[in-house]
Amino acid sequence: MIDDSRARILAAALDMFGEHGYNQVSVRELANLVGLTKTAVLYHFPSKRDILLALLEPLLSDSEAAVRAAGAIQDPEARRWAAVEGLLDVLLSHRDLMRIHAQDEALAADETTYTRLRDFALAVQGLIAGPDADLATRVRAAQVYAAVSDPMALFADAPPTQLRAAILAGAARLLDMPWAADPSRPSQPPRPAVSPAPPARGRPGVMTAEMIESARRMRDAGDGSIADIAARLGVSRATLYRHLTTESQ
Repeated sequence: MIDDSRARILAAALDMFGEHGYNQVSVRELANLVGLTKTAVLYHFPSKRDILLALLEPLLSDSEAAVRAAGAIQDPEARRWAAVEGLLDVLLSHRDLMRIHAQDEALAADETTYTRLRDFALAVQGLIAGPDADLATRVRAAQVYAAVSDPMALFADAPPTQLRAAILAGAARLLDMPWAADPSRPSQPPRPAVSPAPPARGRPGVMTAEMIESARRMRDAGDGSIADIAARLGVSRATLYRHLTTESQ
């Protein structure tokens, strides 16, 4: 029998940290919820901080993949909007962690994690501002970043589709990009096809619009299994399932 204790601990921690706050939950409480002893939990995770870091790793990896994907786009306007959408989609995918952050900002307590989150924020702001931006443009980019990330922490329980539309509309107004205010409009410029840079480790957790469209066509045509399609696109099956599910909502 496969021991799924680690996955059960992480699932319980995600729920309890989000509901009560990281600092208010003890390892013993997690153990009781999962039906394990405290010693058994600490066998998988030496400390409560290690549990949080394990929960955070997919968010950090997806964040870095989103920056790489947006940065590979040549057109400045498309690159700017890809950075906004990439930021938002990462936060939506990990909105349970946004609930934890809203409780007690535990996500930034670890120095290494804080550095990666900070670098992600700076990279996204840099993509939004563009190269050689003046102070006013860089300030506006920081405002756009806050306009995307802050609502995710405050309204993490809101319906994802509605929240995404509202946040993108606000970001479009801040950037004076009317074509982006309504993402369903056919006048929205398509993103150029790009070859995503290889991830630093593992498979990327974020897919570009072109990758999602290719995956949808292959799926609808019966051109291979989900595993085959994921292998061709260089992503995990879980990532492919998540994006195709999100696309269909």
